[in-house]
Amino acid sequence: MGLPIPPEDDVAITSSAVKTLRKPALKFIFLTLMLDVLGFGLLIPVAPRLIESLLHGGKGGTEAEAAPYVAALQSTFYAMAFLFAPLLGVLSDRVGRRPVILISLFGSGIDYLAMALSPTIAFLFVTRVINGLTGASFSVASAYVADVTPPEKRAAGFGMIGAAFGLGFVIGPVIGGVLGDINIRLPFYVAAGMTLVNWLYGYFVLPESLPREHRSPINLKRANPLGSLVYLKKYPLVLGMAIAMFLLNMAQFALHATWALSMQYRFEWTPKDIGMSLAAVGIGGAIVQGGLSGKIVPALGERRSLMFAIGVGILAYIGYGAATQGWMIYVVIALAAIGGIGFPAGQSLITKEVLPTEQGAIQGAMASLQSLAGIIGPLIGGITLAYFIKEPRPLPDSPIRLEGANFYVSALLSAIGLVAAAWAVRHRGEVRTTVAIENVGAQPAGVGETPIRK
Repeated sequence: MGLPIPPEDDVAITSSAVKTLRKPALKFIFLTLMLDVLGFGLLIPVAPRLIESLLHGGKGGTEAEAAPYVAALQSTFYAMAFLFAPLLGVLSDRVGRRPVILISLFGSGIDYLAMALSPTIAFLFVTRVINGLTGASFSVASAYVADVTPPEKRAAGFGMIGAAFGLGFVIGPVIGGVLGDINIRLPFYVAAGMTLVNWLYGYFVLPESLPREHRSPINLKRANPLGSLVYLKKYPLVLGMAIAMFLLNMAQFALHATWALSMQYRFEWTPKDIGMSLAAVGIGGAIVQGGLSGKIVPALGERRSLMFAIGVGILAYIGYGAATQGWMIYVVIALAAIGGIGFPAGQSLITKEVLPTEQGAIQGAMASLQSLAGIIGPLIGGITLAYFIKEPRPLPDSPIRLEGANFYVSALLSAIGLVAAAWAVRHRGEVRTTVAIENVGAQPAGVGETPIRK
């Protein structure tokens, strides 16, 4: 995009200085990600309402009519991210994490501004393409954390990313809901301003994390989405975890696409109500991932923590679908927060298997697979919700609350993901012989021992 990014010589972290600069670097990336999520969180309570208002030439429509558009817009974003996230991950292995994070933030800021000015639903699809092209902040941030933390501290480091996500969700949806009650487009302007301020913060403050001796040339096979997925086969645990996370992400994205419309339809929640519920999710995530995960994961172990977290998630989805009153959702949110230990545990397992020179490529491949889940998940959730809330209802006398069918689908996907994760952790420390030889031969001086365990 031709963004002015300062030379990295005066901000790059060398291998000898990683230990010294680790804490400041993590603080910088924490604030950057929190502000990024804050801008995104502003939009969640109001985006479905904006889509409803644009239906039928601006005359407005119903929740059932809006649900497929909400899903399709999310799928468009993740389709672009699927195509370009591996390229950005590989690029970060070559030029560093900082420039890629800055490009991502700038693209998001422009996207939010365009959404605020959107006259039609078709124009919203254009904005989703823009954001999807540059939406790699969290995948590159994961590589950033791996750069500046030793293996035994990575669960806590990735818990910090979860905490940033949680805190952004505490503040963002509440502000978005309040502003949305004033004007449906106001949160989009505020999100654009906050994201561009965040970009300026990163421009002047965020240091580089990847030492020059750990950088690798651009590999076009790893830069294309299909090639990057094949590359995951080098590490059996990573491949198994990728399959599990694909299923778990599909379940989560189905929830994201339908949360606001489902709560609006079932409990007549306003944007402010939706924002408050998401803030509760954020508070729970911040407490668990930012603090408790650093104690729970070492105590239980990464494998048990991951299995336990996925099980909690399955029960939470069932609870969301079965709730008959709005207050019940908050009870489920409180229980679901415990499952927040799964993200840092899973990410720690993955990064311990991967060489320093390949962290960006692996994270880019994982982001690409996550984006593929983001294409499919919202469509599954949106279509399911639209079908079961249309009038007349298909089975009005059923004992099952069919309005929650979209959450039951997420529970099923998570259950399959639990099986995949259990298979993956059984292969912890295994690496194909040809891959180990290739990695040792490609290892630059000063990297040290590989993370491959017997």
